[in-house]
Amino acid sequence: MNDSKRFGILSGFIAAILFGASAPLGKPLLDHLNDFQLAGLLYLGAALGVSVFFIGKHPAQTLRRMSRKNILRLSGAIFFGGILGPLFLMGGLRIAAAASVSLWLNMEMVATVIIGYFFFDDHLSKKGWLASLGILAAATLLALEGGVAGFKAAGLIALACISWGLDNHLTALIDGISPAESTFWKGLVAGSVNLILGLLVGSYHAGLVNTIAGLGLGALAYGLSIMLYISAAQQLGATRAQFIFSSAPFFGLLFSLLFGGTLSIYQIGAFFLFLGSVFILFRESHAHQHLHQPFVHSHTHYHPDQHHNHFHPETEGKSYRHSHEHEHQTQEHSHPHWPDLHHRHEHD
Repeated sequence: MNDSKRFGILSGFIAAILFGASAPLGKPLLDHLNDFQLAGLLYLGAALGVSVFFIGKHPAQTLRRMSRKNILRLSGAIFFGGILGPLFLMGGLRIAAAASVSLWLNMEMVATVIIGYFFFDDHLSKKGWLASLGILAAATLLALEGGVAGFKAAGLIALACISWGLDNHLTALIDGISPAESTFWKGLVAGSVNLILGLLVGSYHAGLVNTIAGLGLGALAYGLSIMLYISAAQQLGATRAQFIFSSAPFFGLLFSLLFGGTLSIYQIGAFFLFLGSVFILFRESHAHQHLHQPFVHSHTHYHPDQHHNHFHPETEGKSYRHSHEHEHQTQEHSHPHWPDLHHRHEHD
């Protein structure tokens, strides 16, 4: 496994840990905020959290250098992932326990897999499908535990996961801007829209402490987490990154236990189904002869790897991650790969 894939896997797991804290730490805030208001604060916090990466820069410059196709992808990611997804999550979190909601979020992985297969030419082998079925079985096991209320909450979480599944694939295809820039615009636009809607439908009674708590949680659990997830998705592809990110619900369960929650037999069974599914995923191997057409884009990368052999006189002999616009020449080769920014092709 090369350095790029290791970087993607590490980014995915850190993103999962941070996002795992969102349900158990966010549920108490719903006592003081309506669903729209909390969703808005979380995503505005995300924008604030990554704004440190723009010191000395003007964020609007990022939009001017984006292609029309990438602007449409970013707009779709903001609508599905930044506006709809959090609202469905808040609705489910208001009904069910934080521990159960945390584990139901594994359905995001299933949604990402199915959407990727049917709409984004995302290859998945039999082992990959078996792994996704294992995650689905774990989610079903947890829904059975909750009864009628559990199925209602699970339905809302499923809608959130479908929204985020679309967001995952759209975000993974965005180039021309950095993960931090993409996260900033998603947080700023989606957070503003939801907060305005929240103020229109209800009064604001959160107070300063809860407002700061919501923004702080958003900065870590959404801002830094989303930025790291985008990095993982661009290196591994949306589906593989989502398999790693699907550990977030179990980190959420751990946080819930630390705050006094209990562990049921259903949750134990779901946990082992998850571990087995991830093991199957990483036994998957995919390689074939494929052709890269010439194109120009911008994203984080390092030298040398199979796709980035362009020359930097000032960094000769060095290897570190950096980002700039670069051109790929026509190239045909065969090597193990995942559906990252350089491998979005169809398969026989």
